[in-house]
Parts: sequence; structure tokens; C-alpha cells
Amino acid sequence: MGRVKKYIITVVTSALLVLLTFALYNISDRKKIDDKIIKIGFVYVGDESTPYTENYIKAQEAIEAKYGDRAIIYVKNNVPEGNEREAVLELCEEGCDLIFSTSYGYQWSVKEIAAEYPDIQFCQATGDNANEEPFYDNYHTFMGEIYQGRYVAGVVAGMKLKQLIDNGEITENEAVIGYVAAYPYAEVISGYTAFLLGARSVVPETTMRVKYVNTWSSYQLEKKCAEELIQEDCIIISQHSDTTGPAIACEEATEYEVFHVGYNQSMLDVAPTTSLIGSRINWTPYMLGAVQAVMEDKRIEAVVSGNVHGNDMSGGFKQDWVQMLELNELIAAPGTGDMIDEMVETFCEDGYEVFKGDYIGVNPYDETDIIDLNNGYIENAEASAPTFNYILQDVIIIE
Repeated sequence: MGRVKKYIITVVTSALLVLLTFALYNISDRKKIDDKIIKIGFVYVGDESTPYTENYIKAQEAIEAKYGDRAIIYVKNNVPEGNEREAVLELCEEGCDLIFSTSYGYQWSVKEIAAEYPDIQFCQATGDNANEEPFYDNYHTFMGEIYQGRYVAGVVAGMKLKQLIDNGEITENEAVIGYVAAYPYAEVISGYTAFLLGARSVVPETTMRVKYVNTWSSYQLEKKCAEELIQEDCIIISQHSDTTGPAIACEEATEYEVFHVGYNQSMLDVAPTTSLIGSRINWTPYMLGAVQAVMEDKRIEAVVSGNVHGNDMSGGFKQDWVQMLELNELIAAPGTGDMIDEMVETFCEDGYEVFKGDYIGVNPYDETDIIDLNNGYIENAEASAPTFNYILQDVIIIE
């Protein structure tokens, strides 16, 4: 009996020692993580004066607020696409552990540099080449599923159009939306198509006129295009471009009342009587998670909460990657706020098939590539970058 007792005591003591060692190891390991300092680089195509870049800066500020002195920040502002290689290499030479590059056109150079610096994690916003060969463990892409926000904003616009129709201010055939688009990329086409489909869910007769500015950021050109769309009797103007030009064009319109739907930042300060609402990608969840992953020496896609596609991630309303901006209650149609809440909840709980209906779409780069949307199209199913690249016949006019 004595031997059995001694054996039990020995086993229990050994187990306690193992548990104590494990606990001490975890405490020590946690302390190392809590004391770790990393260098983080940001490459921006603009600066805080442009809505697109200012949106990323909010995430940068969230990192600074959470990690304080443990995050040493390096920023490269106003880096045009095509000039990014030198800026990224300078951040590498600074000893950055993590680099965020934030414009679509950067991705090819950044991926090449990732191959040269395997110990640095590179996170490319809006990119679509992380899972293409050659594949690098330290190169990642990410983007919010913004078609969800565009669609809800379109419903807001549709409700305003319906109010105008019900009040006798316009007819159903005059329900025309103008759109100031940046480039004829899938990201832009997907966005304005989702916006139009949202509006047509309320007013089925709604059509859209699209003008491309072929730049991400030109105040004068964007404003000029918006003014031309207003002259063509567009009732609501929206945009996938980076300045306040279209919003100000709506605010300054005098021939008739024109409303605006924005992107990336609220336009209420520059268009208080015409700005209805906007939507934005919230970059903070991904970027905070990426920093945490590097701090803890973990795979980014294992730490960030979102939809994982290899080394690529996306998220929508459900993950707080997409947000609606402030609604202008003074001019929005009655019931709009409640509708927004219901739509966002639907996206979060059950999802919503946006790209579906009695429409035929044609690929602008290949007229033989035609899609019948009666069968539906699921955006962001396999990648964070939008892939819907079809112009809807009869309802969208490209100028």
C-alpha cells in the first residue's frame, strides 16, 4: 500500500511540475509578446486630404492607439502607382516587420519585393494576386466586400427617387442616376452595378449613366464629370473616385435639386443639403489583426476575423469590414434609417444575393463573354477583390 501511495504522490507531483513549467513558459512567452516592438510601414497613393487614403489613416491611428510605443510607424504619402517600388524598398531598409501597401496598382511590385524579403510580411489592399503563382507565404491581399454597402446605398437612393416620384416632382422615366467612375476595372463596375441594382429594387425603372475619369483622384475632373451628368438630367450622383468634387457639384447645382451618394467618407460637411449617405470599407479589423499576428508570430489569416481565401481575406457587414456612413435625415425619404438597419441585419445573418435579376451583362473587354443574371452571380465567393465585370444592357449607359 505504501508503494502505491508513493507512486501516486510522485505522479501528482510530476504533473504539477509540468503544469507549473507550462504556466511559467506561457507567462514568459506572453511577456515577450507584450514587450515586443515592431516596425510598420504604410504606402499611400494620397494623403489625409483624399477620402480614400484618409480611410486607411483611420486604421493606422487605431494601431497607434492600441500599441503605442510598441508600434514604430513609417509612412510614405502621395506615392503614384508606378513609383511604389522605391518607397517600399525604403521601408524594407528601415527594418519594417510589416508593410501595408494600399493602392491596386502597387501589387505587382510589392509581390516581387516580398520574394526578396521573406522575413517581412506584406499586406496589399485591394489586390488580387496573392494566390497566383509564384506564391509567397509573406505576401497577402485583403479587401472589404464593399458591394454590400454600395447596394444598401443604392436602396437609399431608390427610396429618395420614389419619394420624388410620389410627390410628382419627377416621373418614373426620369429616375436617372449619374456615376463618376474611376477606371473600367471590375472593382468599379461591380460597385456601380450593385448601387444601381439597389436603386432598382425600389424603383425598377431606374437607369444609370457612367462617366470614367481614368484617375483615382482629380478634384477638377471628377467635379466636371458630375456637372456634365447633372446637365444630362441625372437626379442622383454617386461616385467611385476619391475627392469631394462630385458632392460639391451636386451642392452647387441650380437648375434643379440633385442629390449625392458618397464613398469612403461622409460628404455632409461639403454638401449638407444634398448628401444622402455613403459607405466605406473599414480597414481597421484587418490591419489591427495583421499587427497582432506579427506581434505573436502567427499567420495573419489565422488571427484576423474574416473570410479566408488562401493568403487573401475579405469581410462584409458581418465582420464590420463594411460600414454605412451617416444618413442625412433631413433629406432622406421617410423610413430610410429603419430600412438600412434591416438590410445590414439581413447581410449579417442570411446574406443577400445582390447580382441577380432579369438582366443580361456583357464583358466590356470581351463581347462574347455574356452573363444572364437570372442565374445569379456571387461576388467575393473566392477572392476579396471584386470580379463582377459586366455592363448591364439597357439600364447602364457608358459615356
